Amino acid sequence: MKKICSILIALGSMISLSHAQPRIGILGGPQSSSVLEKNNIPGWDAGIKPGYSPRPGLHAGVLVEAPLSASGDWFLQPGILYQAKGRKFSLRNDEATAIVSDTLFASQQFFTNYIEFPLNVTYKIPLNEKVRIMLSAGPYIGFFYNGKQKSETRIYSSNSYKNDEFSLEAGRDEEKVRTTDAGVNARAGVEIGSVFLTAYASRGLTNFYTAPYDASFKHQVIGASLGLWLNKPTAAIRQPKDSDKDGIPDALDECPTLPGIAATQGCPDRDGDGVADIRDKCPDIAGTSKYDGCPVPDSDNDGLNDEEDECPNEPGLKQYGGCPLRDTDGDGLDDNIDKCPTEAGPASNKGCPLTKNDLIDQVNYAAKNILFNVNSDVISDASYVSLNELIVLLSTNSTLHLTIEGHTDATGSAKLNKQLSQRRAESVLRYLVEKGIERSRLKAIGYGSERPIASNSAKEGQAINRRVELKLEDH
Repeated sequence: MKKICSILIALGSMISLSHAQPRIGILGGPQSSSVLEKNNIPGWDAGIKPGYSPRPGLHAGVLVEAPLSASGDWFLQPGILYQAKGRKFSLRNDEATAIVSDTLFASQQFFTNYIEFPLNVTYKIPLNEKVRIMLSAGPYIGFFYNGKQKSETRIYSSNSYKNDEFSLEAGRDEEKVRTTDAGVNARAGVEIGSVFLTAYASRGLTNFYTAPYDASFKHQVIGASLGLWLNKPTAAIRQPKDSDKDGIPDALDECPTLPGIAATQGCPDRDGDGVADIRDKCPDIAGTSKYDGCPVPDSDNDGLNDEEDECPNEPGLKQYGGCPLRDTDGDGLDDNIDKCPTEAGPASNKGCPLTKNDLIDQVNYAAKNILFNVNSDVISDASYVSLNELIVLLSTNSTLHLTIEGHTDATGSAKLNKQLSQRRAESVLRYLVEKGIERSRLKAIGYGSERPIASNSAKEGQAINRRVELKLEDH
């Protein structure tokens, strides 16, 4: 049942994609069914096979027709049919054979009935306004509905009859019918208005029965169908020509051979800015129609386009509307945050000049944050913030001179300690000179362990003694 429901849903989905409302018809008619059996039984072809004959029967069901093309020539024709299939067997022995086999006559009816779902593609050739030739073909899948096997034997010795009848069951065991059968079918005939008459043939492609011996069994059917369409076809809505298949008719499409979108009258718009490529001076960069598809320009290259820039011809900062900021006293602080915009001063004092005591405190603070890698004269990265503040201080106070003193603890060789302290003091001096401080204003002296400010007997004191001291002089 689940398989049948799935097939019906799939057929419904395909029909919904057709070009017009589908037609529904009923059909039925007589048919002759047979079974194509292949086996290795000795004497089968000459002695047994001739005794089999087709089973006459009927088929009936419902057919649905959905157009596949706007021209109305091609159709999808799924359906659901009741099919009576199977075969008959009859064998009469001569007296000599009857004596040996004790069988004078034997007959068998092997009937299987199916619910089938054909799925055909149909082509119709018009002969006139009402008459059309129908040619149809496609696969089918059938589901075993019911069946029976009936046999009759006339016994020679007793001149009596033996009858046997049982229902066929679905399954894969011996003497059972497979649940499903699949194959192909075809129709050919004529349609006159709402009536159609077709010849019909089908051929199974799968083995549908398990016999007690090694063999394969496939259905074969020929028949005729008389059908009647229950509703009239609705004409397919002829779609306007759309050469580039973009959903916009050629009559309204400015670029009928190039797929596009409605917003650009059917023309391509590679950058998606709403300006068609044929009118876009920057087709690969999104822009605006005001600038012919190009972005709003940024004349001063400050990152703000001219429409947002209050100073479009002068580079500036976004937070100031694209206008530049001034630093009148050259102390590195913009005038808008400089408390003394006309007097140079360090950032730590909000741009105002430092008093003498302020200068000393600033220098001492910087000295405490000048560090070196272990046993090295390489300045550590953490020291450069304080050194750069020291540079600002010296730059804005040109009369100040600076003595840089290097000190170590007392561990190790006194000579090596003095050399290391000298190199460290000179590393600081070199950095200040590289940043623009005159060499003549600087002096570097290494004292080694000669001037401790704490006891060297403990590690804490040794750490305090490893230091740089900065001494200011105003000339």
